Amino acid sequence: MPSKHWTEIAAEKKGRQAASIPKEWILTNLPSKDTLNVVGFPEKSGLLTAKEVEITNTEVEVLLDKLAQGTWSSVEVTTAFSKRAIIAHQLVNCLTEIFIERALVRAAELDEHLRTTGKVVGPLHGLPISLKDQVNIKGLESTLGYVSWIGRYADKNAVLADILESCGAVLYVKTNVPQTLMWIETYNHIFGRTLNPHNRSLTSGGSSGGEGALIGVGSDIAGSVRIPAAFNGLYGLSPSHGRIPYAGCVNTSEGQDSVLSVLGPLANSLSAIKKFMKAVSSQTPWLKDPLVIRKPWDEEEYRLSDHGKDGPLCFVIDWKPLKHGEIYNAIVNIWAAGAAEDYHASILPSGEPLIANMSPAAEEPDYSGATVRPFVRPEGATAYQLWQTQRKRTELRQEYLDHWNATVASTGTGRPVDAIISPCAAHVAAPHGMAKTPSYTMIWNALDYTSLALPTGLSVDPALDTKKPAHKFFTEMDKVNYDFYEANTFKDAPISIQVIGQNMEEEAVIAIGEVIDFSLKAHSGI
Repeated sequence: MPSKHWTEIAAEKKGRQAASIPKEWILTNLPSKDTLNVVGFPEKSGLLTAKEVEITNTEVEVLLDKLAQGTWSSVEVTTAFSKRAIIAHQLVNCLTEIFIERALVRAAELDEHLRTTGKVVGPLHGLPISLKDQVNIKGLESTLGYVSWIGRYADKNAVLADILESCGAVLYVKTNVPQTLMWIETYNHIFGRTLNPHNRSLTSGGSSGGEGALIGVGSDIAGSVRIPAAFNGLYGLSPSHGRIPYAGCVNTSEGQDSVLSVLGPLANSLSAIKKFMKAVSSQTPWLKDPLVIRKPWDEEEYRLSDHGKDGPLCFVIDWKPLKHGEIYNAIVNIWAAGAAEDYHASILPSGEPLIANMSPAAEEPDYSGATVRPFVRPEGATAYQLWQTQRKRTELRQEYLDHWNATVASTGTGRPVDAIISPCAAHVAAPHGMAKTPSYTMIWNALDYTSLALPTGLSVDPALDTKKPAHKFFTEMDKVNYDFYEANTFKDAPISIQVIGQNMEEEAVIAIGEVIDFSLKAHSGI
């Protein structure tokens, strides 16, 4: 056990984080805690100049063009986004590692390169990108919300971090996660709770909850990119495993490779998602991470050549889910096989308690009676039991593929359905401690399908979204979701959907997402 109590170790780390914030960026005019929607506050904070407001509100494609032309310098853009990140942190507590001085040195180098050569370093030249805490950056910590992991400094970058820098990106902050990563909310003993900027009484989601409150790179094993994206009104792509390099990131449950975590982008536009995917794919990531598939960006797939681009009109049909309950249970059993031992091994060195729930009332509780955690069963599983669960998962994947392909008989296009449109969750961003289940997202991780969270542009309006009369419930969870909905509680929570394609269909899912996004904006007049 350490010589210091875990609370003291955590407080010291939090103090080092606070010291990394430029003092002149600490605001004294923050809105009161009763002010729930703080989305518009950064522009009114007084910290950002008019030009910095313009920079941080500019879409990625335009921003990159201005950087390439030298209209805006990388130092200017990095400063603007860094200021906005620090404002966001003071409002919703979204950051872990803050390394702005280092980022500005990098930005100055990029400006000098452009000045002397007339060329950009790469397709993301000068673009600030934030990273989820688990993405290693040389010389920085990746705690994953574990007090035990404080003091673990990375000796090299994760592969994706190197690739992003090769593309010209500027890395400047890392973002908050829940302890263990296996939550759809974000709270840990070191950095505390991340709030939703649309309504601070609601969760920002998890486990990429800090990214949900900013824009950057998250990871997804059960919805950890898509749920924060959905809860915060952002776009978020969960690619199939092997499309984006994961090597060099730290993780929980390492060695569990039946359902693998993936890295994916969160952004405020689909064009930014596309730009990220094209940029990373252009750097031959399969030569840097042995688990990456040799698959460059495919413009033909993006043009929907396999999905009837020049064919007859296609129409929405009802999707009949196949054995989602069985798929969900199989994945939970795989994770639960060793999760308890993994979590306890991670907290043992510091003596910190394992967080048992995300309720605000549980932030300083007595944990002595809490024994069962999310995706954990106390007894674990034998190797043989795990094999049988994995076999069942493989059988279900085959059944689902056959089920998808069989829709050729009902689409009227001569091909199976091109994509599925579904909710990201059974509810919008929930009050802290009340997010229910990632069942709408983790199904697609189990099948290794590509999926995209896409905002509708709508949010909860208590005047319109009143509670409907009670009805016949499909399941007990259906009733739970009905019972906890009150329109005023969820005021301003963004409403999002999910677009799902088959394995390795990132280009097609982005393109189909663009069609849906355009239609939604045209319908709503956004």
